[in-house]
Amino acid sequence: MAMKEVSMISRKYCWVIRRYNGIHTCTRATISQDHSKLDSNTIAEAIKPLVEADSSLKVKSVITEVQSKFNYTAMCHKEPSAVVHFETMPAYQGDDLVTDIRVLHRVFWSYYSCIRAFIHYKPVVQVDGTHLYGKYKGCLLVAVSQDGNNNIVPIAFAIVEEETSDAWHFFLSNLQQHVVTRDSVGLISHRHESINAAVTRSNGAWPPPKAFHMFCIRHIESNFLRKFKAPYLQKFVVNIGNIEQYALAFDGGYRWSHMTTNLVECINSVLKGACNLPITALVKATFYRVNEL
Repeated sequence: MAMKEVSMISRKYCWVIRRYNGIHTCTRATISQDHSKLDSNTIAEAIKPLVEADSSLKVKSVITEVQSKFNYTAMCHKEPSAVVHFETMPAYQGDDLVTDIRVLHRVFWSYYSCIRAFIHYKPVVQVDGTHLYGKYKGCLLVAVSQDGNNNIVPIAFAIVEEETSDAWHFFLSNLQQHVVTRDSVGLISHRHESINAAVTRSNGAWPPPKAFHMFCIRHIESNFLRKFKAPYLQKFVVNIGNIEQYALAFDGGYRWSHMTTNLVECINSVLKGACNLPITALVKATFYRVNEL
């Protein structure tokens, strides 16, 4: 039983508690079904010991634990899994074919949250590749988009042998099939012949009216300088371009004012350290860093 002293404040027409002694005894052991305090942080603290003990903890175990601890169903179902598509090659020992082993050739993946979110992004995608520098050589291909608040969001990844026409075709085909399923999307890349060839052979997936392939003006500028060795003309290349695929005035609005592939290059910079990692660790790094974003 608690003791408290209450007095009325003069001319304020209200009461104030001056002193309170006693123990609050009406705390419930559970949280009601509509309690706003049962957020992700609360749930995370509750299941942290379980995850530390077993990193392969199942979703049903999380549901059971929260129900038991709070009398609340915090998670009704798990999210669908990520999209993963890979290609393999035969394995050889010397000149002999190893019949029971296949070697990873290429792998594409996109997380479900990114796929679902792209519906609400600007209909523009930037793509680029960066080299892997660790034990396993190859290239990491990345597709990036942007939301209405100008936040940069990676939407798909692939590890391929190098930036060939076949590799880009593998990446762009999976990107269109699983992630960029909308029409009239602007695709911005550097002017690499392998990308152009992949777009051309995409069976109508990337050419208009499904998508509009455009070039990064900074790469056009760089190519111009490398060929003509005229630095004083660089700015004119940017300012007077009249080709639909790289001039803002002729883009039909599909660029959304993006003249370069800077967005995807930012993500490449974020993942730079991860490019030294083995393949499995690299994939995990993209998962954790996308979660941070």
